[in-house]
Amino acid sequence: MRKRSIKDRITLDPIMTLIVLIIGTLVLSGFLSLLGVQVTYNTIANDITIEYTQSLVSVDSLFNLSGLKYIFTNTVSNFVSFTPLSSLIIILIGIGVMEKSGFLKTIITLLTKKAKKKNVTYAIVLICLLSSIMGNLPYVIMIPLSALIFEYGRRNPYIGIIASFAALSAGTGLSIYLTGTDSELLTSTLLGSHMLNPSYSLGTGSFFLIMLVAIIILSIVITIITENYIAPRLPKYEFQETDIEEELIITKKELRGLIIAGFAGILYLLFFIYCIIPGLPLSGALLDYSKELYIDMLFSPTSFFSHGFVFIVTMFFVILGLFYGIGAKTIKNNKDLCDDLGHSLDGVGKTLVLIFFASIFISVFKRTGIGIVITAGLANLLTIESLGAFPLIIILFIISALSTIVLPNSTMKWGIMASIAVPTLMNVGISPEFIQVIFRFGESVTMGLTPLMAYYVIYLAYLEKYNQDKKPINLFQTLKYQYPYTIVIAGILLSLLIVWFIIGLPIGIGGVTRI
Repeated sequence: MRKRSIKDRITLDPIMTLIVLIIGTLVLSGFLSLLGVQVTYNTIANDITIEYTQSLVSVDSLFNLSGLKYIFTNTVSNFVSFTPLSSLIIILIGIGVMEKSGFLKTIITLLTKKAKKKNVTYAIVLICLLSSIMGNLPYVIMIPLSALIFEYGRRNPYIGIIASFAALSAGTGLSIYLTGTDSELLTSTLLGSHMLNPSYSLGTGSFFLIMLVAIIILSIVITIITENYIAPRLPKYEFQETDIEEELIITKKELRGLIIAGFAGILYLLFFIYCIIPGLPLSGALLDYSKELYIDMLFSPTSFFSHGFVFIVTMFFVILGLFYGIGAKTIKNNKDLCDDLGHSLDGVGKTLVLIFFASIFISVFKRTGIGIVITAGLANLLTIESLGAFPLIIILFIISALSTIVLPNSTMKWGIMASIAVPTLMNVGISPEFIQVIFRFGESVTMGLTPLMAYYVIYLAYLEKYNQDKKPINLFQTLKYQYPYTIVIAGILLSLLIVWFIIGLPIGIGGVTRI
């Protein structure tokens, strides 16, 4: 019998790695608190008078009895309220019906049977980049579906998981539409701009053009990296013999199922779309009319649409799978349907454990305030005097990228940075809207490199699910898969910013680079 190497013996399971990170965070918080680590930064105290105030943040030690009490008293509630948990479980119910009924295999076969491999990858990447308008929900939709698409296409599911996560995380700050997050960031941007120009205003299409160009370029680049660098280096994936030998032929029965499912799905979508259109008779039931902007009516935390979007998507998946099963006769009775509902939840025990420890790690790290202290400290670098426009563009881009690793929350991060970054860069002639684009591009670079991003655990869990190696997938190995994307995307987005600023092209409708 071959002896295991030292490297094999010390490889930590992702669960154990998360436990080590939790303990490390507790110890680090105690050490930094003992040193008295704290940072002050400027914030806007009054929205009307636009006056600065000094905010002091320090590291809160959890390496003590109070920290132990926090973990024991908040672990259950944090786990239950951990958004990726509920979103994944609910979405998997819908995906299970589509998969078990045969809908996914049939539709994927129909769409990809004659398509080139790189074209399938490109389509997935582009969809992931464009899906940022839906917030974080695409992580729990596109990662599982991408794995199945590649598996049905007789390719390693790892390719779909890695590529979709890279595109989803890169697309965090890239949206051709003004998302709910962009709207919140815009508020902080305008407050910062009003320090120098109280009448400055921005439109909802101010970022459209530069975002569109970035998405087009990155969709091509991520596809190239995936096909030419990532895929050839992945271990061989062994398919079941029955799956390999089975010829993918769509019968009349399956086509009938697709037609019925398509008709039912279109009716559901029309009803859903009517519910988010304001001003028509009995329409707009899912909107929050306390907001002014339509995007806020749709995606504000208090809107019915925002609260129910996961369930809305799940019901759409269930309808597609159910009506396909009825048409294709793969669902014959209520027992078949009920079995299909739980299909994707089979064997998710380890995924739930991963999510459990990820929720503890994220909660503990957030409680210590380490991320806020580091972000505030980095933001203060922008106060260095005698810097020109180009150095400031580069510094803000790097600060945004670095701070995202320890503080992935875009709204909280920009709330700390905007009151410093916006006036500073405006003083050298950079427009507020372009400043926000720099920030968004920067965080798009490293969002895929931080386990503190709540949905990173979905990526980790699916790599573990499709892992055929006897040793567990290592957390740092999952990060390694994302490094090539990060390096190339950083170079492309920073170059795009600099070239755009030099040429002086408009970045959107009414959006400019210079003031």
